[in-house]
Amino acid sequence: MREVGEWEDLGDRVRECRVAADMSQEQLASAVNLDRTMIAKIEAGTRRVDALELARLSSVLGVPLTHFLSQSLTVVSRRTELADDTATDVARQSYRLEAALATWLSDVRQLVELRELPSRRPQRYPYAVEGVETARDAARWARKKLSLGFDPISSLMSVCEKLGQFVAVVDTPGDGASLIEDGVAVAVVSSQGDPGRRRATAAHELAHMVIGDEYSADLGIHTSRAERELVVDAFAAELLLPIDSVLKGYSESRDSVRETLVLLAASYRTSWSLAVRQAVAAEVVDKESAKDLRRRNPTRAELMEALGWAPQPDLQTVRVPPSYAHAVLQAWKASKITTARAVELMRGQIVESDLPAREESDLEP
Repeated sequence: MREVGEWEDLGDRVRECRVAADMSQEQLASAVNLDRTMIAKIEAGTRRVDALELARLSSVLGVPLTHFLSQSLTVVSRRTELADDTATDVARQSYRLEAALATWLSDVRQLVELRELPSRRPQRYPYAVEGVETARDAARWARKKLSLGFDPISSLMSVCEKLGQFVAVVDTPGDGASLIEDGVAVAVVSSQGDPGRRRATAAHELAHMVIGDEYSADLGIHTSRAERELVVDAFAAELLLPIDSVLKGYSESRDSVRETLVLLAASYRTSWSLAVRQAVAAEVVDKESAKDLRRRNPTRAELMEALGWAPQPDLQTVRVPPSYAHAVLQAWKASKITTARAVELMRGQIVESDLPAREESDLEP
């Protein structure tokens, strides 16, 4: 049975989830078939919630049931508390991403504890990162560690996994979030951005792990948050599209500057803005030309034509890392988890009919 403090903690989470969903107490009460005063008491921690009510709250508020039951976590970019009169759209998205991240960490931990998913030690760049140039050095170090050379990254999720970070694609609005808790590094990336943005977000979250989060002393105590984000962005850009690859592409191309850059953006599956930024860093495009290029975004047809109409899937249909997916199936085959739990852990990558039929026993979820 929950103690008084635990009911208060549950109430805080219900309130923050409601605010994150941009709902009033009246709207939430109507959606879960309760009186508004009951919602107020739940949020105040003075009314207990039964399992059925908690399941309805989870469904209406769009957060996993485990979000109400798990312990609070320390997220890399700490958000401020959500309140009805101060919440912004950005704060709401941040909270929902944090909830998705906490659930993802819990799922990874379950498979590790079941001895089906080997834990991976997060890889950290061994030298100080003090600015944009050293951030690029860190990205080159990561590429060298993975024997990538200057080739395009085929699966960013696999790259993150090999460096010790488990990434999941979630349907929550926003960009991404990451944390390291007790030696386990996890990140979530929103599925709602375009492919280039998703890859940039995943690379950005990987940067937080490899070079240290935004509060790392390596970046300097007096460095502003904006300057630190520039450092993280430099790592992400160099990881996705190395400057040397840009130089090589332009030296071998007979096409126009823009056509060459379209081919690079398509081949390396980056956003147009990232490709232009790397062309400026490589000094093959000056800042004035870059302004013009940014106004002339390539169409999807142009990007596909550059590759001969080859598909470019990444962080789209694959929602979880390969080793994690393997661990889920092994845990299911060993009857350590139910079919419903296996489908839940795979985050939409499979449905129940994809698994062979079997008799369910009373298993722990």
